[in-house]
Amino acid sequence: MFDQFALHERLLKAVAELKFVEPTAVQVAAIPPALEGKDLRVTAQTGSGKTAAFVLPMLNRLIGDAQPRVDVRALILLPTRELAQQTLKEVERFSQFTFIKSGLITGGEDFKVQAAMLRKVPDVLIGTPGRLIEHLNAGTLILKDVEILILDEADRMLDMGFAEDVQRLVGECAKRQQTLLFSATSGGASLREMAAQVLREPLHLQLNRVSELNEGTRQQIITADDIAHKEKLVHWLLANETYQKAVVFTNTRAQADRLYGHLVAAGTKVFVLHGEKDQKERKLAIERLKQGGVKVLVATDVAARGLDIEGMDLVINFDMPRSGDEYVHRIGRTGRAGGEGLAISLICHNDWNLMSSIERYLKQRFERRVIKGLKGTYQGPKNLKASGKAAGSKKKKLEKKKGSADKKAKPAAKRPKNSPRPAPSPVVSQDGLAPLKRKKPAAE
Repeated sequence: MFDQFALHERLLKAVAELKFVEPTAVQVAAIPPALEGKDLRVTAQTGSGKTAAFVLPMLNRLIGDAQPRVDVRALILLPTRELAQQTLKEVERFSQFTFIKSGLITGGEDFKVQAAMLRKVPDVLIGTPGRLIEHLNAGTLILKDVEILILDEADRMLDMGFAEDVQRLVGECAKRQQTLLFSATSGGASLREMAAQVLREPLHLQLNRVSELNEGTRQQIITADDIAHKEKLVHWLLANETYQKAVVFTNTRAQADRLYGHLVAAGTKVFVLHGEKDQKERKLAIERLKQGGVKVLVATDVAARGLDIEGMDLVINFDMPRSGDEYVHRIGRTGRAGGEGLAISLICHNDWNLMSSIERYLKQRFERRVIKGLKGTYQGPKNLKASGKAAGSKKKKLEKKKGSADKKAKPAAKRPKNSPRPAPSPVVSQDGLAPLKRKKPAAE
């Protein structure tokens, strides 16, 4: 029960109103030390309830101080507009019985409207790094009095190239009293370096090992011959699988648009979401999907973070993601909050090694699946290395090496008999200005 936490009665009232009964594992682990004011580094899977794990302690700190505000008191940094919008809604829901005001700053919105909102000085500011930096440069944003700084999906912000922007924003919050850093993956050396810079004697909470992520999600692979074959498999899966909502991930915008066109032509109600879509189109796609007007979304990895839609129980990787962390975030769209889901990856010959690397990263093997009537000729590499990657043919390598050696050892062509000798090239002086006369060779 949430009343086990030392939260303000107005926050507990909001929790009860929202019918939050049993706190999740990440909330049980993170809320008590956060209420004590400790810096935290929390690694927990998407869909685990980590937003409430930092929003409730943050609001509890702000609600306890009745002094009039003169500046932003809490800053929440997030990698994408969608995740920022979702977090704003959560902050507003939990603060509904308080006087705490929050604001949103992301790209794709009117800059002057945002500047007007900042002049009203919200208690909590939620935003993406790029647009926040623009407001800093314009002098419309002041962060010198921020008390609590929260970095959510910090690993994704680094992946998206926001490291310098985040460092500058952290530097602007020099007087902060608490920093909370949340991520879905360990993030590697870059995230460790960032954590060391921004956190002060942090408590590290590792809620899930990678191999335990998304245990409620079945993970399958289906081999395919080429892109056209993959498209047929997507049509079949969307027509025959049982699901409430589905997302199909591609690695490129061009492929997302192409697949979207094929699905629309086949009569499938679908939206497409990628970086070239403007804010209005992105909002429409997500709202229609949430409301059930559309069941299928085709997206690039811009949607892999912050897309929290109830009933999303099928994920199809049209293209294999380029890293294990990206795979975790993609399939994190399904099987959320303890639910069940299905993740299917379509594997061509050029996807196999990526898939094998992700299996090793997760320390598990994906279930192999064949669809009758759509079985392709490619069924995986004939030879595998101990790592599971495709083994190249030694014969081909030897032939290639031999051919290269033959090419290098090829003798120079002989001059036919009685053919005139080529004219000697002129000898040029060291200053390169005039040719020098060539001396006649001495008699032998």
